[in-house]
Amino acid sequence: MKHRGGCHCGRIAFDVEGEIDQVSECNCSHCRPKGYLLWFVPRDQLDLRTPEADMSTYRFNKHQIAHHFCPICGVAPFADGRQGDQAIAAVNVRCLQGVDPASLNVKQVDGRKL
Repeated sequence: MKHRGGCHCGRIAFDVEGEIDQVSECNCSHCRPKGYLLWFVPRDQLDLRTPEADMSTYRFNKHQIAHHFCPICGVAPFADGRQGDQAIAAVNVRCLQGVDPASLNVKQVDGRKL
């Protein structure tokens, strides 16, 4: 299934392909205050429809994940990282059109210990 996502003002827009079987809710110092519900997919399943130059990026802790956000509205719809040898995208499902977060299978992640 194809999902359309992006930031509030539309400066960042993307399509992502796949079935949302589970999302992660992390309690780390970055994810918890932002209320992220993250769906991890291979990066090649995310098709960015806007120029990368339209995004700002934040890296923290070990600087392994590129958290992308809109410099205009501040919304952070996805991040890029790696899981072993595979490039992955961490999609904030709250930024996907037509997805009801209350209907999703949420896995709690203790990111404070990572």
